[in-house]
Amino acid sequence: MPGPERISDILSQLMARRGYAQVQTAGAYESAWNQAAGPLGAQYSRVGQLKRGILDVIVTNSALIQEFNFQKAAMLKTLNQLLPEQKIKDLRFRLGAIT
Repeated sequence: MPGPERISDILSQLMARRGYAQVQTAGAYESAWNQAAGPLGAQYSRVGQLKRGILDVIVTNSALIQEFNFQKAAMLKTLNQLLPEQKIKDLRFRLGAIT
């Protein structure tokens, strides 16, 4: 007969089932993006999902997308310093409304 489960294991399972880890990760992405984009860039953009090492970023206007493309290497470096475990390889900028 197995012994009692550790409370840390039970809490980890509960957080995974309820999706709390995803909310925490989204907050970490947003915080890191705000630092990488700077105050003005962060005001007009929002991070989306990270899929296969590519972080989606929704941007409100095409001029800012072009500026972000010029700064992509520096932004990737900052993001990877702030989120080393995520291994972000690229950024994909998309035009869209932010809320």
